[in-house]
Amino acid sequence: MKKIVLAYSGGLDTSCIVKWLQEQDYEVICFIADLGQGVGQGEDFKAIEARAHAAGASKVYIKDLKDEFVEDFVLPALKANAIYEGKYLLATALGRPLIAKHLVEIAHKEKAEAIGHGCTGKGNDQVRFEVTAGILDPRLEIVAPVRTWEFKSRDEEIEYAQMHNIPIDVTKKKPYSIDRNLWGISIEAGVLENLEQEPPEDAYMITKSPTHMASYPRYIEISFEKGVPKKIDGKTYKLKNLVAHLNEIGGLCGVGRSDLVENRLVGIKSREIYEAPAATILYTAHKELESLVLDRELAHFKEIVSLKYSELVYYGLWYSPLKEALDSFVNSTQKHVTGSIKMKLFKGNCVAVGRKSTYSLYKKELSTYGKEDKFDQRLAEGFIKIWGMPYKTR
Repeated sequence: MKKIVLAYSGGLDTSCIVKWLQEQDYEVICFIADLGQGVGQGEDFKAIEARAHAAGASKVYIKDLKDEFVEDFVLPALKANAIYEGKYLLATALGRPLIAKHLVEIAHKEKAEAIGHGCTGKGNDQVRFEVTAGILDPRLEIVAPVRTWEFKSRDEEIEYAQMHNIPIDVTKKKPYSIDRNLWGISIEAGVLENLEQEPPEDAYMITKSPTHMASYPRYIEISFEKGVPKKIDGKTYKLKNLVAHLNEIGGLCGVGRSDLVENRLVGIKSREIYEAPAATILYTAHKELESLVLDRELAHFKEIVSLKYSELVYYGLWYSPLKEALDSFVNSTQKHVTGSIKMKLFKGNCVAVGRKSTYSLYKKELSTYGKEDKFDQRLAEGFIKIWGMPYKTR
């Protein structure tokens, strides 16, 4: 009998997978990763552990990875301003390589020959899990039952679970497929597959509808040190707590919703909606601070890097040589990204309305049109002639 470490969520798919793997002659060890999916909703990890044992797991690991998630995965992406196709702040994509890393570590500890997941053959997550695992330990077997097993529908899985006394709540029909962690929520399937239909309010979990917001805005000030968010309104927070607090504030203001028809890695388009209040606020504030302290050429080149960085994360290439090289570049850009940004949150919108930094490259005496102006406008004529000379000559 071979050992396998399974990424276990406690849902119908992974609970059926435990029993199914047993029937394929595997000893199943389950791994439950806490990335903050239970924050604010009381996720009962002990109940999930009991469900795994009831399904047939020989051992269950539960790891609180919230600190590692935000510090080692979220923060580098924030510094890079990584956002996929202009809307997706990569919450799920950032969580998968971390889960895969721990799957491999547990496999080593347990001397397991394989790791498994419950991803479908259509999605991105299968790639993220398997590519990461292949980089970290190419000797491990990868098992993806949903791609190969005999079940053709959710109803067939429910019937299988009931036949084997697997304790699954099948009375509550979930119309959406949801993945949640501290950085954001990904929501798909159900009525969202109709591209002509506006997402219904019941699809959203942590953001209030902007149409029901108060008639006055909320102002907050976010302080950064070398690209790392440290304070909200002068109060210092640990990073995971800062993110959780901004999720609460932003959610109440309707900030962080996005609706995207995105290009999946496997070559199909899918309609996804996202909720990421903290990510939206921090991304906006960080980018505004960079616009204040980075020179023009560095800021413009970093835009190119940000696009590539977001693609690498989305494509499951977190541990690739290019991603590691880009991290070195990004970190070098952050040495002066220190200061504070005043944000206005109002009816779903998030905008910067105040900026300050000791490294600011904005000089009022150069940009003002008032009497303090020290810019020698006579120099402009010669500058324009030299700048335009190649084109005038042509």
